[in-house]
Amino acid sequence: MRRDTVVPLIDVHAHLTDHSFRDLPEVLRRARAAGVKKIIISITDPAEFGRAQEILSMDPGYLHLTVGFDPTNLSEEKYAQFKELVGLGGIAGIGEVGLDHFYVRDHSQRALQEAFFRSSIRLAIERDLPLVVHSRSAGHESLEVLYSEGAERALMHAFDGKSGDALAAAKRGFFFSIPTSVIHSEQKQKLARLVPLESLMLETDSPVLAPVHGERNEPANLILGARKIAEIKHVKVEEVVRVTVANAERFFRL
Repeated sequence: MRRDTVVPLIDVHAHLTDHSFRDLPEVLRRARAAGVKKIIISITDPAEFGRAQEILSMDPGYLHLTVGFDPTNLSEEKYAQFKELVGLGGIAGIGEVGLDHFYVRDHSQRALQEAFFRSSIRLAIERDLPLVVHSRSAGHESLEVLYSEGAERALMHAFDGKSGDALAAAKRGFFFSIPTSVIHSEQKQKLARLVPLESLMLETDSPVLAPVHGERNEPANLILGARKIAEIKHVKVEEVVRVTVANAERFFRL
């Protein structure tokens, strides 16, 4: 697949602390060469924070960080550590946090997961930080929790819920980040088609959700997602980039 078009992109969600990125300097070089002007790194475990700080120091101003908590992690101790990290400040947002009903099936465990999610929403509101939301197999439920807690600044990352729910959330000012798997995912293609461009951002979710099944994903692939969205919406790729970058800069206050 071509990635030769160089335009100023922002990858709003990438897990660069993943152990698969042993070649991180080259990954960042390729990202810059592909026109990615900023990358927002997401961590989902307090244990990743040290590595995230090392990565941020590699390219200050280019790399930003959101601190999250894996919804499948049901440890009270780990959640307390997550809250401590948020309290340190200097982050672009809270996330990813949310609900995961794909892996968590037990009702008591789902109740604890929701309690962590609600606490995270309140923390974001208290600190005036944006939320990046994980909602695997729980799109409707996640949105209902966000509404009930009064969340206004929310980005639904790699949303796999119903398009009708997404449209309703977009009308309330929520955003949706479309991953590079939009190349082959019919669900993500439908989401990109129906949700207004003014409510979209771009993400890779590296190292997963690659444009090609089975390959490691990386931020340099972001242009491929932008091109696909442009094709779906029958607009120029430059328009997709312009709007999604403006959305990301405003949402994260970059």
